[in-house]
Amino acid sequence: MTDFLEDMQQRGLVQQTSSPELGEALRRGATTGYIGFDPTADSLHVGSLLPLVTLRRFQLAGHRPIGLVGGGTGMIGDPSGRESERTLLTKEKLAENLKGIRAQVERFLDFDNGALLVNNADWLCELNLVEFLRDVGKHFSVNQMIVRDSVRMRLEAREQGLSYTEFTYMLLQAYDFLALHERYGCTLQMGGSDQWGNILSGMDLIRRLRGVETYGLTMPLVTRADGKKFGKSEEGNIWLDPARTSPYQFYQFWLNADDGDAIPYLNYFTFLSPDEIRQAADELQRAPEQRAAQKLLAEQVTRLVHGDDALARARRATDVLFDKQADFGQLSAQELREAFHGAPTLVLKPEHLGTEEAALVAVLAESGLYPSRGRARKDLPAGAVSVNNNPVRDVDYVLSRSDVLADEYIILRKGKKTYFVLHVSAGD
Repeated sequence: MTDFLEDMQQRGLVQQTSSPELGEALRRGATTGYIGFDPTADSLHVGSLLPLVTLRRFQLAGHRPIGLVGGGTGMIGDPSGRESERTLLTKEKLAENLKGIRAQVERFLDFDNGALLVNNADWLCELNLVEFLRDVGKHFSVNQMIVRDSVRMRLEAREQGLSYTEFTYMLLQAYDFLALHERYGCTLQMGGSDQWGNILSGMDLIRRLRGVETYGLTMPLVTRADGKKFGKSEEGNIWLDPARTSPYQFYQFWLNADDGDAIPYLNYFTFLSPDEIRQAADELQRAPEQRAAQKLLAEQVTRLVHGDDALARARRATDVLFDKQADFGQLSAQELREAFHGAPTLVLKPEHLGTEEAALVAVLAESGLYPSRGRARKDLPAGAVSVNNNPVRDVDYVLSRSDVLADEYIILRKGKKTYFVLHVSAGD
C-alpha cells in the first residue's frame, strides 16, 4: 500500500490536479477512478502504457481502477491532437479492436479484486438525442468549447475544419464521467495532459447535475530527449501486441533509450522503488557505456507487458545477435521469428537446397539484396554477405540443409544491419 498521489508526484507523473483536496480525498479511503482508452486499433501501443501502469499503481494503492474502452466514443473520434478527422470505424472493426484491447488491459489490472473494464457503448448507444441535448447539452457553452486547443486548432485549419460529429466529443466524454459516477461511484478521472479540458467538462457536468465534487488528474505527455516522438521506431509504432511488435523488438526499443530518457522512464513505467531508481541513476552516471539503466528498464517493462518467458527469449536473442562471433544456431525457431520479425522474407523450398535454385548469388538477387547476380558476385569476395552470421566469400556457394536453423530459417545479412530471412518451407 502506498500513497498514490505522493508516489505519482515523486515520479514526476502529475501535470495537473483539479483541487488541492485530491490528496486528502484519496487518503480518506478507497476511491474509484478511471482512464479511457481509444479503440482505434486492435492493440494499444506504448503511448497507452503510462495510463495502464497508472491504473495498476492506483489499484496497488488500495483504490478501485476502471479501464474505460471507448466503444461509443470510438465511433466519433477524439479531435485532440489531430490535424484531420479520424476515419469512422465500422461496428465489426470496432468489436475486433475492443477484443484486442481488453486482453491487454487484463494483464495490468486485478479484476478479482475490484478492478473494472467497461465499454461506454453500453450507455452512449442508448441515448435519446433530444433528451441528451436538453439535459446535457444545455450545460455546455459553445463560446468556451471553441477556445479549447483541440477545437481551435481545427477551426483555424481551412482545409480540414471540424465536423459537428467531432465537436460533440467533449460532451460525450463528460457524460462518460457522469455515467461512471452514477453506476460505480467514480469520483476521479485521469488522463494525459491533452485531456485536461475534457476532464474539467465532466467534473462541471457532475457538479451541475448532481451537486457532487469530483476530481481530475493529468499526467505529462511522454517525450524523448532527442526530440523525436515517443513510441516510434524506424519500423513505426511500438505495439503491446506481440504479433505486431515482437517481444525482442519491444525489448530493443527500451534498451536503446537515450541516457537522458532512461531514468525518467524507470520512474514512469516501472514499479521500482525510488532507492532502486537512484541506484540506477548513479550507475548510469558512473559508467554510461555499460547502459545498466537501459538494461534494467528493458527487463522491467518487457516482463510487465510480455512476461518472464518472453523476456528470457528477448535477452537470449540479444546476447546472440550482438555477438559478432555468435552462432545463430543457438536460437530456437520462436526466438528467430521474434528477433527478425518484420524483416523481408522469401520462401525457399526444401527440395531446392543444394541445387542451382539455392545458389547464394541467385538468392541474393531474387531477395532484392542485390540488383543482379553479377553485382552479388563482385561483393561476395569482400565478405559483404553473411549466412547465419558467418561471412561467405565463395561466389559459387550453394545453400544446403546444413545452413537451415531450427529446421526453418536461413538468415542472410548484407553489410552490418540489412537482414533477410529465408523461410525453408514447402510453400503452397
